[in-house]
Formats: sequence, structure tokens, C-alpha cells
Amino acid sequence: MPFQPRELQPDRSARDLLGFEIRRHREKAGMSLRRLAEVLNYSKSHLARIEGGESLPEDDQLPSKLDTCFGTEGLFIRLYGLARKEPFPGKYRRVMEIESRALAIESYVSATVHGLLQTPEFADRWLRCGHPDAPDGEIASLVKARLDRQTRLSASRPPRCWFVLDETVLRRRVGTPEVMHHQMARLLERAAQPNITVQILPFAAGGEHPDLGGSLTLFTPPDHAQVAYVEGSRFGTIIEDRDGVVERQQSYDLFRAMALSPYDSEAMIRAAMEDWKACRPPLT
Repeated sequence: MPFQPRELQPDRSARDLLGFEIRRHREKAGMSLRRLAEVLNYSKSHLARIEGGESLPEDDQLPSKLDTCFGTEGLFIRLYGLARKEPFPGKYRRVMEIESRALAIESYVSATVHGLLQTPEFADRWLRCGHPDAPDGEIASLVKARLDRQTRLSASRPPRCWFVLDETVLRRRVGTPEVMHHQMARLLERAAQPNITVQILPFAAGGEHPDLGGSLTLFTPPDHAQVAYVEGSRFGTIIEDRDGVVERQQSYDLFRAMALSPYDSEAMIRAAMEDWKACRPPLT
């Protein structure tokens, strides 16, 4: 079956516009993607992801190479600058839109604190891990976008949220012990809100669950047609078909049943907070 390029909507995002213009100029020049990759001395697979609006260039040189190739006098340098300022890549934007409207959010995460529960310091360290070459300004923009998502949790009509966090989240250090101490305090603060429940899935529960690892989130939008979102370290997939959503709901219900009660979860978080406090260096 021949390759079908992803349909782009240039008015949806700067990333889509960048990819749209690359494709438009490439086709206008009568070049295949393979030929353009050869001319630019660039990876064809990565170039395909950029043209598809799924990724940004891995370095700052590609936009100027595109301008030289197509004689576009800085067009791609300017589009790249706009795309880098977008807080969420195109593939996550729809998830953020669904989240922003959801009446209920039910989530399980195994590797890190859910973004809706992170402190600014924790978010900064986690995002730097995922974007090691990003400049400080870009990281600050990503942190702000993440914190802006959290405002709904304290709004006048907040969503009903249920977070199941793997015990790993309490034990694996991100940043300094002080960052972890403050993060544990934030979990307790959020768990005290009437619209938020936090449970810990302990190591003692074992690993006999088909979806253990990664993350699973169920959104209930205003029309009450549930949407599931599963994510790993390198992928994210929105699931909307009824059978797929029902299957993920059953998985989530099992996570919730295996987890500690909210009361016992609070006790474990408090104990972890004290452990991280004890790790802090003495004041001099």
C-alpha cells in the first residue's frame, strides 16, 4: 500500500504551517521527500515527521538549509521560530483541548507525577530531562503551559479528578530532595480538595496488570462520551471507539481496586515526604 502523507491544516498550528510550507515548496520544485533529504543531508524519516507536523528540527540549521534550497529568503527560519514557541506539539494539542473541557478526569501514571499535580520546580526538572538541549526560555514556556493547565483544578466549577499514582512516583528522585519534599506536599494539598482523589498503587500490589507502565487517562467531556488516552515515553494515542474505551475503563477500575485507600495513600505520601526531608543537607 503506497505511503499516504498526513493531511495538514496550516491554520491549526505553527508546526502544521511549517510542515505545510515544506511540502508545498518541495512539491512545487518537483522533489520527492527522499531527494530533499539527500539535498539537505538530513534524515528522511525525521524530515517526514517535520513535514507531517509531528516533530521540530533536531537542530537550528535545517530552516536555513530549507531557505537556501527553495530560495525563500528566511521564511522557514521565521516559521521555525514560531513553532518553537508553541507550548504543546500538535499531537498533544487535541488531548489538551479534551482535558480543558472534561467534567471528569481519571488517570493512572507509573513513571512520574501527573502534570496536573506537579510543582513548578518538579515540572522544570522533568521537562529538562525530556528536552536536554532546549534553551531556558523554551523550558520556561513549557513549565508555564503545564501550570496553566492546573488552574481548572481550583476553578469555581472544577472537574472531578481521580489520580492513581504508582509508588515509584514517590520513590524515584526528580531534582533535589527538596524538590521531592515540596512535590509530596503538593500531592497532599491537592488530595485535600473535595474534587480530587489521590491513591497510591503500592509495590506490594505486584505487577500482574496488562497496562502497568506508561499512563492511562479517561476523560468525560460535556457530552459524556468518554475518551481514553494512553501514553508511553515515545507515543500517545487517543481512543474514541466504544469498545476501546470500555476496555480501558475496565483496566482503570482494576488499577483503582489494587491501589491503597485514599486514607492509606495519604499516610504513604506523608511518610515519603518525611523521607525526602531527611535527605536534605543540613543548613549551614
